[in-house]
Amino acid sequence: MYLLRCINNSLYCGVNNDLDKRLRQHNGEIAGGAKYTRANGPCVLAYQEQVKDRSTALKRECEIKSMTRDEKLTLL
Repeated sequence: MYLLRCINNSLYCGVNNDLDKRLRQHNGEIAGGAKYTRANGPCVLAYQEQVKDRSTALKRECEIKSMTRDEKLTLL
């Protein structure tokens, strides 16, 4: 689970097991990545959590996406 800070100072939350590759995708260096981050990039890694499995990661992603911006900023 990770949070990216985009060039417009917004935060983007996602889940992936190859974060280096995913960040390159988000920044348009290689194919893939979310439309949001390609449009608001470049993005930098602001926060990451290691979790035991994908199910736990998706639950945590859902928790973080439901947080307010201020709550997300306390994680950083």
